[in-house]
Amino acid sequence: MPHCSKPHCLRAKDRAVPEHPLPRHWQPDRIEKRPRWPTPALAASLGRGLRGHCPSCGKGHIFNGYLRVVQKCRSCGAPLGVVRADDVPPYFTIVLVGHLVVPAMLITEQNLAPPIWLQMVVWVPLTLFLTLALLRPVKGATVGLMLHLGLMKDEESDPSAPHDFG
Repeated sequence: MPHCSKPHCLRAKDRAVPEHPLPRHWQPDRIEKRPRWPTPALAASLGRGLRGHCPSCGKGHIFNGYLRVVQKCRSCGAPLGVVRADDVPPYFTIVLVGHLVVPAMLITEQNLAPPIWLQMVVWVPLTLFLTLALLRPVKGATVGLMLHLGLMKDEESDPSAPHDFG
């Protein structure tokens, strides 16, 4: 029986703890890919996207048409075309327009009680107008958010290529 029960006093075969203690805190590798375009603060990226300008530099434009995103910013070269902001902007727009129109409808119905034909004439066109007016700024802000967070598809990826999940 050893005279000391501390781990450093025990023989190698009697040790309960490894010879080399584990580090106290695991440090991940700090290899970060720096983008080749400017990366501003989140608020700046969102604001520029809302205005339809490049979220990265604020000079170029995001859209080529109503909702088609350009491949690259003409000013800074940010790869806006690889940002996949296709599905989220309509959902955000629906939620936003719903939160604007539905309370107004309920307040109008409660206080004025207009006939249903008048409500249809007012609320349906207003809902369509707000949806179409807000979809582009919301998509721009979404592109800004995704570019800021680095959520982009791989430039080399081919959507028609088979995937190996094994």
